[in-house]
Amino acid sequence: VQLQASGGGLVQAGGSLRLSCAASGRTFSNYAMGWFRQTPGKGREFVARISRSGITTYYADSVKGRFTISRDNAKNTVYLQMNSLKPEDTAVYYCAADQSYTGDTYYLATRYDYWGQGTQVTVSS
Repeated sequence: VQLQASGGGLVQAGGSLRLSCAASGRTFSNYAMGWFRQTPGKGREFVARISRSGITTYYADSVKGRFTISRDNAKNTVYLQMNSLKPEDTAVYYCAADQSYTGDTYYLATRYDYWGQGTQVTVSS
């Protein structure tokens, strides 16, 4: 599956952005989807994950209550709504697709099989 992330940009602290990730090539609903972020010199950090149906979601503690992951299987798209943004949210954000069905390592980047190209989010103070 090919993934194309978009929606990043520059925003002031306290503002909002919505990231989108459009999938193509294979049946989108066959994949659980995740969002990760990365800053220079660091590995990819788990942000959020959503199940194939969209019913189950997981969040990193650092974004819980501020970010919301959702998906529209009819549009082959997963979203990340980011509210109350903080300067520490500044990173390149990546969407990723997971074709496995095991559950408890959803936060590991190595678990995901396909990745988008990343979109830069910059939050100014």
